[in-house]
Amino acid sequence: MNRAFLSFSKSLSILALAASSLVSVASANETAHAAKPVKADPAKGDALYNNGDATRGIVACVSCHGAAGNSTISVNPKLSGQHEAYLVKQLMDFTTPARNNAVMTTFSKLMTAEDMKNVAAFLAVQKPKAGAAKNKDIVNLGQTIYRAGIAEKNVAACAGCHSPNGAGIPAQFPRIAGQHQDYTIAQLTAFRTGVRKNSAQMVTLAKRMSDDEIKAVADYIAGLK
Repeated sequence: MNRAFLSFSKSLSILALAASSLVSVASANETAHAAKPVKADPAKGDALYNNGDATRGIVACVSCHGAAGNSTISVNPKLSGQHEAYLVKQLMDFTTPARNNAVMTTFSKLMTAEDMKNVAAFLAVQKPKAGAAKNKDIVNLGQTIYRAGIAEKNVAACAGCHSPNGAGIPAQFPRIAGQHQDYTIAQLTAFRTGVRKNSAQMVTLAKRMSDDEIKAVADYIAGLK
């Protein structure tokens, strides 16, 4: 009887070990599947950007940001050639108090994470159209601020993060070359007043800049290629 009991116990142990192994394998497979990133689809991004999605109340992005992201409305940013990761982050930030905008917050909340990645992937490969500086009386000041900063105010050179030609650094700092003056002024002002809070670095720097300095650097940025 003892032998039978021992044999039965051993069989149970083997079965328990096998079941445990199967659970571990299944769990590992589920984790690997969940962790696998969804690849962005620029074609779907193209469709959403240019057509919107009436079934979800998403208006076509092109209506505000222009064909291929080359906005012709000075208060709306140019998005063509913008870094994919940066665009995704901004769309996500619009769904939080960090970046509240009546229009963009509404539409961002209607988008899925996949939508955001797809639209960002589409815009990232679009060709930007050049802008131009408009005020020759202040563009030299803007150039100095962009390239060297404002030492007496402890304002760092914009080029240090956004690169000398305004191309930015993928996944870290946005492309700003050729951006509309009005848009850049609005964003620097929003950082300064705390309306836009999604970059501690920009909030700090913008608070040290005057209206004239903001206007000057915005004009210089518009002419970068």
